[in-house]
Parts: sequence; C-alpha cells; structure tokens
Amino acid sequence: MALPSLVDINVPDGKHFAVCGDVHGQFFDLLNIFELNGLPSDESPYLFNGGFVDQGPFSVEVILTLFAFKCMSQSAIHLSGGNHECKSMNKIYGFEGEVRSKLSDKFVELFAEVFCYLPLAHVINEKIFVVHGGRFSTDGVKLSDIRDRSEILLLCSVLGLMCEILWSNPQPNPSRGPRKRNVGLSFGGDVTKRFLKDNNLDLVVPSHEVKDKGYEIEHDGKLITVFSAPNYHDPMGNKGAFIRFEAPSMEPKIVTFSVVPHLDVKLMAYGSNFLRMFS
Repeated sequence: MALPSLVDINVPDGKHFAVCGDVHGQFFDLLNIFELNGLPSDESPYLFNGGFVDQGPFSVEVILTLFAFKCMSQSAIHLSGGNHECKSMNKIYGFEGEVRSKLSDKFVELFAEVFCYLPLAHVINEKIFVVHGGRFSTDGVKLSDIRDRSEILLLCSVLGLMCEILWSNPQPNPSRGPRKRNVGLSFGGDVTKRFLKDNNLDLVVPSHEVKDKGYEIEHDGKLITVFSAPNYHDPMGNKGAFIRFEAPSMEPKIVTFSVVPHLDVKLMAYGSNFLRMFS
C-alpha cells in the first residue's frame, strides 16, 4: 500500500521524537544511534530523512533493519525518500551491486519499486517540515501541492517539484541559485522564511549535505540540516547527528556522535567500476 506523499506526524505532549539524516549504508553507526536514543518503538519513534543506501558497504543491512522496524510498528519509524532512493543512483553508487551480491537480482527490482512509493516529506505537529532536499524554484508552493499529488512520480526525476524536493540545498546568500551538480537549486533564507510563512510552519529540516558537526543551523534558525553518517566516506572526519524534539515545545535538541568501529569493507565496494577507481 502506497503511503501519502506528505505524511503528518503527531507527537503527544510529554513524548519525544527523533529525526535522523542520511545514513548511507553505515550500519554500525545506525546501531549506535539506536544505542544512544533507544530502539524504534511507539515510545521512541524516529523519522529517517532519506539517504539510507549507497556509498557505504552495508546498505542492505541498513534498509532491511529500517523496513523491519516499519513492519513491526507503523508509528515507530517513518521513512522519507531521498535522492539515492532510486534505481539510477543505486546502479552507480553501490546499492544495486550489493543487493545482487547479498540477495538476488529479483530484490533489485523489489527495492526499486518500494523506493518509488516512499513519502517525500513529513510535517511534525503541524510546525516542522522535514524533507530530504529543500525549497522550490518558485514561491507559493503549498503543502497541498505535495500532499494532493495523485501519482507519486519516480524518485530522482530531474525536473520539477520532485527533483527540487530531493536535490535542493540551502545557501547563505538570499534568493535562489544553481547547485554545483546542476540538479535542483540552492535557496537562501528569504526563500525559506516565505515558505514557512505561507504554510504556517516554524522550521525546515533537510538532510542531503555532509556537515562537519553533523548538523548546521542556518537562515536565522529557521532551517537545521541534519546528517547522520559520521566520518562519511571514511576520510571526511565529520560528526553525525540527530535531532530530538519533545512535545509540546518541540524545541530542537541536537545530539552529535562520532563514528564507531566497523568491519573493514572498502568504500564503494559494490559501486560502478569507474567510481571504484577513485574510492
């Protein structure tokens, strides 16, 4: 059963909720998040904001763990699609090869189909907008424009609203500009604030970008990027982070953590031959 493209989450007073960013196949760091904040449950729910697979060599273990918790309890864990939850990216950055190696060709198609039906965004307590990428190329986009789409397009579309949801990133300068990778766009604080005002929201939480501290607060505190893969690509040296919200205030509490020991499997071990040359 397909989930809505925009999912509303309600955190009752006195309860907490954790938002995590990209994990990218770093299974041992995923387990560390659960060690720090508790296993996903109705009492300790999570939202993972895309970027589950690719790059890291334990993407199968990561995605099966997340799916298992989702099957155990729909409210214990929520999953947003990111730009790597699609077949074209998985073919290049390792997930497809890893699935063929650890499971079978049939599972490649099954994962690709499931990824197409992941939600694209979540709204927590009607105030916090969580999305993998970011804002849009035009002003005036309403939550209803995301919520009311009758057909969920294939993730990683290179044009339109879906592309901007998955690929866009914040920038320090006002207005909008191109991204270095020529997909999506960069957007300033004025764009963020207009979107929040138009939709009666308080905060935007994207992921998608590596941050040295595991997070970055931008746009006068109206946007917090969270990235949950510490020491990304092994030499990066960055921290990982997740954001913990507690109702009713929903003030963000940021928890940072370092990489934990893991099995010595080469980065991009299952990626395309060309990319393995540089890993």
